[in-house]
Amino acid sequence: MSEKKEPSVLQGFKAFLMRGNVVDLAVAVVIGAAFTNIVNAVVKGIINPVVGAIGTKNLDHYSSCLSSSCEGEKGIQILWGSVLGAALSFVITAAVVYFLMVLPMAKYLARQEARRKAKEGTQEIIEVTELEVLKEIRDALVAQRGSGHDRQ
Repeated sequence: MSEKKEPSVLQGFKAFLMRGNVVDLAVAVVIGAAFTNIVNAVVKGIINPVVGAIGTKNLDHYSSCLSSSCEGEKGIQILWGSVLGAALSFVITAAVVYFLMVLPMAKYLARQEARRKAKEGTQEIIEVTELEVLKEIRDALVAQRGSGHDRQ
């Protein structure tokens, strides 16, 4: 009896890496990392100064003290400014991704689908028209045969 040879670990790893979805995921991670720098720059360069018009330009300085005194490292501080900065970064990232990537792609795909359906509709009309013509030809041939047999 012959034994089936199991693929080696190296061959399995190569097959895993050559899958399209692994490459797509790697590209998405790299683009996401680069995009994070842009969003952080927008938050630090635009959002923080706007918020800073009320108080400080750095959101990390916004905090609340839970203990009686919070001087230096003493006391319990809640750094809600950092949380606000992270939340703003998330909202900006989500908005940019949605409005600059998801929405245009959805509109593009909807237009492509509409074109495909319109093309299929045209094909159906042409097929129906051809079918009608063929039926008429058939009926004419049957009528000719019927009238030709009457003469004989």
